[in-house]
Amino acid sequence: MRRRGMSGDLKWNKIMGACLGTAFAILVVQQVSGMVYHTKQPEKMGYFVDAPDESAAGAAEEVLPIDWGTVLPTADLAAGEAAFARCQACHTVNSGGADGIGPNLFAVVGGPAMHRAGFAYSDAMSKHKAEAPTWNYDELDHFINAPGRYVPGTKMSFAGIRDEKTRINLIAWLRTQGSGGYAIPAPDPARQPGAAAPAEGEAPAAEGDAATEAGSAPADAPAADAPATQATNPAPQA
Repeated sequence: MRRRGMSGDLKWNKIMGACLGTAFAILVVQQVSGMVYHTKQPEKMGYFVDAPDESAAGAAEEVLPIDWGTVLPTADLAAGEAAFARCQACHTVNSGGADGIGPNLFAVVGGPAMHRAGFAYSDAMSKHKAEAPTWNYDELDHFINAPGRYVPGTKMSFAGIRDEKTRINLIAWLRTQGSGGYAIPAPDPARQPGAAAPAEGEAPAAEGDAATEAGSAPADAPAADAPATQATNPAPQA
């Protein structure tokens, strides 16, 4: 009995000794590998990456307003008509056409805002009309670019057309739909490449004044709460 008990004790001693030996070996290996593969932070970086801050990048991205006197005469009317295809789910553009989810857009270019009788415009558009009573070229461009950002609260759910050339072609084509009497302004050197961008807080020269004086909008020119609406999943305007 005594020999059997002693042999059992020796067995557990061997197991514990093996575990301690293994743990010791692991610690030794860690220490040795740390000394062999030790890395030292270089005193000087190999090369410098010049990444401009956001404020500098923003200053470089200042964009001049569109020079309508230059771009409209050369606009692609066929491309503008093709761009209007995305609006047809919500708008008509023919003379005497009925309102849809959005108002009829015949003679919208240069027309007064909210002049489509019987259409339920949003309160946001009513407020915007007090600040910008006419759909001149700049107003249409800003609105079509990002309706919800330019007129916060508008019923128009369209995300907007970010491509400037597409907007120019679309507006040029809309002008041919009952707005031919709305004049194209003369080329404006202040809006052309090489001209200095407006200083901070200074508004760019307005294009609507000269255009309105040169050619008044038709008396029955309807305006739109949404000059262009995307055809995908249009939301009814209440």
